[in-house]
Order: sequence, then structure tokens, then C-alpha cells
Amino acid sequence: MKPKELVSVEASPALGPYCHGRKYGDMILTSGQIPLTKNGEYVYEVKAATALVLGNLLSIVEAGGGCKESVARVEVYIRDLKDFAQINEAYKEFFGNHRPARVCVQVAALPEDVPLEASMIAFAESGT
Repeated sequence: MKPKELVSVEASPALGPYCHGRKYGDMILTSGQIPLTKNGEYVYEVKAATALVLGNLLSIVEAGGGCKESVARVEVYIRDLKDFAQINEAYKEFFGNHRPARVCVQVAALPEDVPLEASMIAFAESGT
């Protein structure tokens, strides 16, 4: 199976030698996204940063033929566990009743001292 590179015009550009994501069959794997706008501005307020990251990730999933409901797992890396409740609020607002599996861990540092980075695993809808 040949992987397909995924690029979203909605997400911020990749900052290194990696792509937004890859599609293998119907499986979609995204690279990590930090709260960076398409205009190159970092977002540091936790809820807004979380919403931006999740939106950017979803745009990559959609570029691979998936949708919000096809997201199976989200990995979240946060700079400070004190932000956990705010991240959960934004996460719940974003996903609503859909509840993908999740990993959430505190890390020592993130690029540009942003509050979080996240990635997704999703599946393309049939026929895409």
C-alpha cells in the first residue's frame, strides 16, 4: 500500500522536514500541530490554543477523507498540567458527544513555549 501525503490549506504550514499527515489505506495519521495560525502567529491562551490545534488537525483529517466523527484517537502534549481543565473544556466543546480515545501527558518543553501540541489518528469515510 502506497501512502498518500496529506496537506491542508487550512492548517499552519509544517515548520520542519515533515508533512501534515499521511493516509495509509483508510487510516489517517497526522503530524503534531502546535497553536500556530496560518499567518504565523502563536496562540498562548489555553482554550483558544486548544481549539486552534484541534481545528487544524481536523482540517488535515478532512484532507484525507475523514471527518470529526472518524477521529479514533488524539494525543495531547501539554506544557503544564494546571491547564488540564481548560484543555478538557475546549476538547469537549470541539468534539461534542463524539469521544475519541485520548492520551494527555505533560512534557518538559514545546516549541516557542506554546501550551500544547496534539496529533490525531482517524479513518477515511468509505469511498474516499
